[in-house]
Amino acid sequence: RAPSLTIGTLDGANVEIREEAGEEHFFLFGATEPEIPGIRADRAAGKFVPHPKFSETMDYIKSGVFGESFQELLGSLEGNEGFGRGDYFCVGHDFASYVDELDAVDEHWRDQDKWVTSSIINTANSGKFSSDRTIDQYAKEIWGVKPNSAK
Repeated sequence: RAPSLTIGTLDGANVEIREEAGEEHFFLFGATEPEIPGIRADRAAGKFVPHPKFSETMDYIKSGVFGESFQELLGSLEGNEGFGRGDYFCVGHDFASYVDELDAVDEHWRDQDKWVTSSIINTANSGKFSSDRTIDQYAKEIWGVKPNSAK
């Protein structure tokens, strides 16, 4: 079984994962944070034109090839705005970039020394993401809870 590497957008924990592993060991796709408000505004104004790769994929899934049409899920990616609609997370915008970045993943995989090196670096730098550290940080910074020693 091959170790995995991260392909993701630059948000949430991915920001820290990329900082810890190094950008050469992280596969980045999609819009950056400063671009998101404009993308959402264009979507709300009806200016979003999906990339053909995105439209083809949506149509393929809707065809029922996976046993159902996933209409509710796919419906959240359609329309311009409104609750559960309008593609709040910009999947439609980022999709072509994601597909293109998969080519970089494939190229990286073909060089097994490079892949193994990236995998080791990712694993070696993953300690920051342990649940113990995360819970401790949340307790202090978010929940305002102080540690209580067990007696």
